[in-house]
Amino acid sequence: MRITEVSEPAEEDYEVLKNGLNGFNEIYTGSLLKEKVSSFVKDKNNTTVGGILGEIHWGWLHVKGLWVSDSVRSRGLGSKLLQKLEEYAFSKGITNYRLETTSFQSLEFYKKQGYELFGELPDMPPSSTSYFLKKQRGT
Repeated sequence: MRITEVSEPAEEDYEVLKNGLNGFNEIYTGSLLKEKVSSFVKDKNNTTVGGILGEIHWGWLHVKGLWVSDSVRSRGLGSKLLQKLEEYAFSKGITNYRLETTSFQSLEFYKKQGYELFGELPDMPPSSTSYFLKKQRGT
């Protein structure tokens, strides 16, 4: 047996590890929906000017990122993207949502969307704070 040097993993090694972890976890959780999801804002030229990325995993929607270009900001597109992703998750039976944001991003925006702060991590990234938020939707 040997432990390799720390490096970027080969795709096949990464898949073996991921599948091993998933198999172990499913002994305790059962098989749960796992899906990467997204929605985009396209302009009249079909150029992407915003979007939202997420993942459904372990019965939660994890909003991984939300971005709207400065050129179309303040038109309610961020709220609409977030609502669209939440609605999609809800259609799959998912009622718990979570996300992270930082002190230079959109904490107040997410609070206005009904998200509740449950934790923070100072100095991540350096000189900033990361905030962890969640939202639960009634059925």
